[in-house]
Amino acid sequence: ALGAAGCHLVLFTTGRGTPYGGFIPTVKVSTNTDLAKRKPHWIDFDAGKLLTFTTEEVLEDFINYICSVCSGTLTKNEENGFREIGIWKFGVTL
Repeated sequence: ALGAAGCHLVLFTTGRGTPYGGFIPTVKVSTNTDLAKRKPHWIDFDAGKLLTFTTEEVLEDFINYICSVCSGTLTKNEENGFREIGIWKFGVTL
């Protein structure tokens, strides 16, 4: 729906990981570094670095990454051909 509405880029935050991807670039942002390390072929940006680095450093890295995607760098879903979402549930989810 986002792409059909004219969206050019999706920022998708995840704490559990998913190979989601649409027909437009989808930047998957992990909320924790463990996930980014376990799923490097799914995750584009590790926001868990906020626990180690300053907000300014992480923000600068994020903005630079987004600018590179806007300039043609492929996202993980584009590199790996992910064009769907994987939904699963293990235990209780709040």
